[in-house]
Amino acid sequence: MSKLIYSAITSLDGYVADENGNFDWAEPDAEVHTRVNDLHRPVGTLLLGRRMYDVLVAWETMDLAEQPPYIRDFAEIWRSTDKIVYSTTLDRVSSSRTRIGRDFNPEAVRHLKTTSERDLIVGGPGLAAQAFGAGLVDECHLYFAPIVVGGGTRALPDHVRLPLELIDERRFASGFVHLRYRARP
Repeated sequence: MSKLIYSAITSLDGYVADENGNFDWAEPDAEVHTRVNDLHRPVGTLLLGRRMYDVLVAWETMDLAEQPPYIRDFAEIWRSTDKIVYSTTLDRVSSSRTRIGRDFNPEAVRHLKTTSERDLIVGGPGLAAQAFGAGLVDECHLYFAPIVVGGGTRALPDHVRLPLELIDERRFASGFVHLRYRARP
């Protein structure tokens, strides 16, 4: 059975975007980006909310000629991974290996977890909140940026209780910290 992993870059105070919707402060350097690449490389399917898809779809057509190796690597990972975008308004997708899911169906995701040979990542805090609420999240990978933004879009949902076990941690020269948690039964 595959795992459903939630991964997010967040401020130290727990936001993926500030009150104005900005997340430029969350741009990872080469070392952090390489670690994110390593998490995504073995994943078979990305489950994305509409807004997260709108941000990430740029990897589909990005000009890679002048980009460093870790950027080219992530673009290749993005392009070779299956994607499901959950949206009630999106009519078509502009990336390969992508399909639209009209609503997040926990039973369909449970089935996907049991039939997939590779792990899944849920991206975007809104969609992740639904996965947390349905008890589907097996691991959390949180990359904390060295900044406090004071408000905005929360990385983790309210009104969900999930006991976690810390299974890995890493500090980066840039001040980022990666914490990897496993959901306890």
